[in-house]
Amino acid sequence: MLTLPDAPRREPEFGHDALVVCDNLVRIYQSETVEVQALQGLDLLVHEGEMIALVGASGSGKSTLLNVLAGVDSPTAGRTRVAGHDLIDMTRSEQVHYRRHVVGFVRQQAARNLVPYLTAAQVVDLPMTIAGTPRARRHERTTELLELLGVSHCADRRPLEMSGGEQQRVSIAVALANEPRLLLADEPTGELDSETGAEVFAALRTANRELGATVVVVTHDAGVSEQVARTVAIRDGRTSSEVLRSHETAGTPGTAEEFAVMDRSGRVQLPREYREALNLTRRVRLALADDHVQIRSDRDEGA
Repeated sequence: MLTLPDAPRREPEFGHDALVVCDNLVRIYQSETVEVQALQGLDLLVHEGEMIALVGASGSGKSTLLNVLAGVDSPTAGRTRVAGHDLIDMTRSEQVHYRRHVVGFVRQQAARNLVPYLTAAQVVDLPMTIAGTPRARRHERTTELLELLGVSHCADRRPLEMSGGEQQRVSIAVALANEPRLLLADEPTGELDSETGAEVFAALRTANRELGATVVVVTHDAGVSEQVARTVAIRDGRTSSEVLRSHETAGTPGTAEEFAVMDRSGRVQLPREYREALNLTRRVRLALADDHVQIRSDRDEGA
């Protein structure tokens, strides 16, 4: 029997102005004898026009979250909405429309995004053909995307005739073909060297800035996560912290500030380095001050 978190969902107005709303999102995988809670009441808001990075250890739930948002996996419980679409209650036809028009998905392995016997122009054209886009518009959109992402020279090349970075930039063009509101990328630079990875990230930034797509990137690459304004860390199936960055403007150095994320039950995940530095284990001492909460080890006799 599935065991679901008993924390109540927030009121419907939570995230009413956000493009992506995950409220107490739960995803449980179950076989005959094993139950795995990949997402355990995860909360996340992403607003229109943002570009954010999701980080976390292997098994933390990052890729599961992306699969749910992409519409290729279904939530077990909680509330998940993208651009007004309720992902837990969609019909089959609504799921098809959602995957074709609302969301684009770029996988780590470029071969999974492309078709080996199609050229770059043909594979970008394909999702528009399936969606019933007129031929003239398909040609215009394909040319626009390949030029904007710096791979127009690959228009007549098949995947084996492209470099890894070119394949991924073409993959981004494919994901953007039907003008999705949300672009998801799962470790898009994971198999590339740093220079080529920077080119792929620049293509994602172009999609965000020039085409207006909201972009969510799962990454282990610190160089990528440090170039976005918001990085969300996921641990044990929940959002644990967020880093907000202000980038350098007019010669003023940018700053980065880390925040812990508190759920509706008041739970906060303390970073491991904090716990180890203060020898925090099963119990901690709490004290309420005028403008902050103190957390001390239960071994601290001076608390």
